[in-house]
Amino acid sequence: MNNQTLLCFDYGKKRIGAAVGQTVTGTATALETIMIVGGKPDWDNIEYLIERWNPNKLIVGQPLTLEGDRQEMTEAAEKFTRQLQNRFNISVEMIEEQLSSYEARRELKSTRNLDPVAARLILETWLNENTSNNNHKATDNQEH
Repeated sequence: MNNQTLLCFDYGKKRIGAAVGQTVTGTATALETIMIVGGKPDWDNIEYLIERWNPNKLIVGQPLTLEGDRQEMTEAAEKFTRQLQNRFNISVEMIEEQLSSYEARRELKSTRNLDPVAARLILETWLNENTSNNNHKATDNQEH
């Protein structure tokens, strides 16, 4: 797999966590919290991040219940995903996520910088699911 830069967003009603990662290293880094003002994301800040990192793809966490069911936030995150696609014309992929904020809180032992860490955890999940599979495929192809 060619190296790709990915930006990940953990969408929330008040804040959006942002993280960046690379497929070649399979690593992700928490970036910052983007505020929601008047019910709208800070699109200028999102545009700045996209210009700065020039991502090949955007990843958005799809919040589901512990049982894997849709919830109110699922609709909101899907709307945000459509808006990203329409505004920036970059491939956007959603990945199911549950408990990312809970896990981030456990890792940080506080709520400070929670949103970007939750985005990093979501992106690490995407990288684990997508880069390891591609590496196995390449290995399988070499063996045949």
